[in-house]
Amino acid sequence: QVQLVESGGGLVQTGGSLRLSCSASGLTFNTSTMAWFRQIPGRDRDFLARIWPGSNTYYGDLAKGRFTLSRDNAKNTATLLMNSLRPDDTAVYYCAADKSPFGNNNERFYDYWGQGTQVTVSS
Repeated sequence: QVQLVESGGGLVQTGGSLRLSCSASGLTFNTSTMAWFRQIPGRDRDFLARIWPGSNTYYGDLAKGRFTLSRDNAKNTATLLMNSLRPDDTAVYYCAADKSPFGNNNERFYDYWGQGTQVTVSS
């Protein structure tokens, strides 16, 4: 059974940083694409970033310049470092895994999802 468990969310002030971690189990992690999305209540889920097994990364517009995605294939973890946070970054952040090593930014192709972690940025 595949499980993705996010951690690291919480409350932070504007301009602060958070590091979100996604721990995977039951998954062939070193051949899977890992990604982060976020969702604001009442809105569609937005793509943030994805990383291939070889650490090739792609960032969506929401994440460019402020967020950094990395992975540790030995520890089955994917980490999203978020800097310069703003109130409009407030959302539930989700980790996702695509069994393909060349996953893209479309959430429909992701096979597994975490339960989400809340990030709240205060003004």
